[in-house]
Amino acid sequence: MTKTETITNSYVNREISWLQFNARVLQEASDETVPLIERFRFLGIFSNNLDEFFKVRYATVKRIVEAGKGAKNELGGIKAKELLEIITQIVIKQQSESLKILNNIQLKLESENIYVIQENDISENQHDFVKNHFLRKVSPGLVTIILNDEVNIPNLKDSAAYLAVKMLMKDNTKQFALIEIPKSIDRFVVLPKQDGKNYIIMIDDLLRYCLSDIFNIFDYETISAHMIKITRDGELDFDSDLSKSFIDKISDSVKHREIGEPVRFVYDKTIDEDTLRYLMNKMGIDDTDSIIPGGRYHNRRDYMGFPSLGRTDLMYSKIDALPIKGLSLQESIFKALTKKDYLLHTPYQTFSYVVKFLREAALDPKVKTIKITIYRLAEISHVASSLINAAINGKQVTVAIELRARFDEQANIQYAEQMKGEGVNLIFGVAGLKVHSKMCVIEREESKRIKRYGFISTGNFNESTAKIYTDYTLFTASQKILKDVSRIFDFFHTNYRIQRYKHLIVSPHYTQKSFFKLIDKEIEIAKKGEGKGLIRLKMNSLSSYTMVDKLYEASRAGVKIQMVVRGICCLIPGIPGMSENIEVISVIDKFLEHSRVYIFGNNGDPKVYIASADWMTRNIENRVEVTCPIYDEDVKNEIIETFDIGWNDNVKARLINQENENDYRQNNNEKVRSQFAIYDYYVNKLKD
Repeated sequence: MTKTETITNSYVNREISWLQFNARVLQEASDETVPLIERFRFLGIFSNNLDEFFKVRYATVKRIVEAGKGAKNELGGIKAKELLEIITQIVIKQQSESLKILNNIQLKLESENIYVIQENDISENQHDFVKNHFLRKVSPGLVTIILNDEVNIPNLKDSAAYLAVKMLMKDNTKQFALIEIPKSIDRFVVLPKQDGKNYIIMIDDLLRYCLSDIFNIFDYETISAHMIKITRDGELDFDSDLSKSFIDKISDSVKHREIGEPVRFVYDKTIDEDTLRYLMNKMGIDDTDSIIPGGRYHNRRDYMGFPSLGRTDLMYSKIDALPIKGLSLQESIFKALTKKDYLLHTPYQTFSYVVKFLREAALDPKVKTIKITIYRLAEISHVASSLINAAINGKQVTVAIELRARFDEQANIQYAEQMKGEGVNLIFGVAGLKVHSKMCVIEREESKRIKRYGFISTGNFNESTAKIYTDYTLFTASQKILKDVSRIFDFFHTNYRIQRYKHLIVSPHYTQKSFFKLIDKEIEIAKKGEGKGLIRLKMNSLSSYTMVDKLYEASRAGVKIQMVVRGICCLIPGIPGMSENIEVISVIDKFLEHSRVYIFGNNGDPKVYIASADWMTRNIENRVEVTCPIYDEDVKNEIIETFDIGWNDNVKARLINQENENDYRQNNNEKVRSQFAIYDYYVNKLKD
């Protein structure tokens, strides 16, 4: 099937669109203007993304096939079985391209005196170091599985890499085995420097070099090892045991995921045919699984941890996160918010303001309650410790923690149990809905009355991701906004009662209706000729066909629509009679674009919103999400100005169009690399 045939019924299939997004990540790995070690790391991101795609999206389509459903409408007009085949072909092509990029990067590294060597390249001088490293660091943690015809292969771990070993015995029989590549050991081993040259060997090749040590009890003539990897369905399946707590059900489901149905099998294409056939037969790999011939190495997500070797010249320069003008980390944030709202824009500005605010609330005798939603926390979370500190100090702390945050379930369970043990009141979401909103409300007693303070964000309250994800967080003492936030927490407690919100747009009850009303206003402006209807949107993904259709309607009415969409985009811009007034770009660069911003021209008096929600069906109908209006004029202008910078990017912006070529936007304007320009914007604001 050709590229254009994957576009039907006015939409791009969401799975195909996602693969186009990952192709943009791969472009960063191939971009020779990107520092060499960063290019390695983009290869790792590409691979990690692909693993999650197969665990979730491919697995979902496979379930549709196995259920005997066509689901053409849900899949953008493509039959499910046909879609699986298309995905596999696209991924095979992308994997082939990634191998070429990998080889190119390694050649470039050699010009920098950095050599990634294989087992056959190990010199006599390196022999003792390699053998000692294997015996001391690798061998003790090694899991080696001997295979035979009587015993089935045990359930191989999801996304773990294995060396498939074949021994040709002296009696002409064959013996197969599997070696699990230990996750607990660094994938890259830095060898002693020689003659000013750096040498690195992957743990895979170190194991190949030491095969004789691992299998010394076997009497073989020849031995070979090739890598394989299996990816399993990542969906959580909950049992109906009413006696189990919600935490227990999530824990059991996470454990079950490790032995979920296989959905992808990747193997070294140089593997012997008999070895491949033996393994696939033993593992029950069938024709609905994606079977992908690959290169010598899998789990290239580990390239995200490629050693720096102290070569800062081969990496992006680290930026110093900036302060927020007018907001001090050494003074009371509560006092500052009585005068105006403030906006935090990570990673350009420091996330420390969030932690400082919570620390201040934990210590302030006037603070009575803290309520916050949590989706993904950092491994070592100062946010969590601040909330525990507040509970210890007698504050009433309520945390709505989403245990079903995909692939972070276990971490959230551990934090939930820790907070519960310290007296934090926990809410485990709402039946049938994920709590994906990012908000906090703090109640403080002032002059015998309760006054609310708080913050609403587009991103998780996570110190680690705040260093690489672009997100907005609004700090406010707006009582009208924070009263609505309090109503959402009331909904968590009594979710049979639908709340009314005067300012916030809240999923699942009001998001689509509210945005339709805002879009209709722009359509009305365009039709009346009062001004040019204008809609400017920034989001991670657009896959709701209902929202796409509404934007098509606005385009046909003459509304100008500018969109920055990082990932999935099922909308096709620039089609005469349907979407000729819509332009879409995607920016992939040093940081991960994560903020959601919705701007409506309103005939010269823009309405500006930040949100936790993308325009996906799940965000609109199946989650608790919050879209927050911006009332402070300074904050509103800041969001519009930074959107402008992003929209004018002509270095890292790709054009999203019917051709799906991911072409870079090129024009004769002054070069604008938006992420770097936005940092400069905040540097200049501090000087004003």
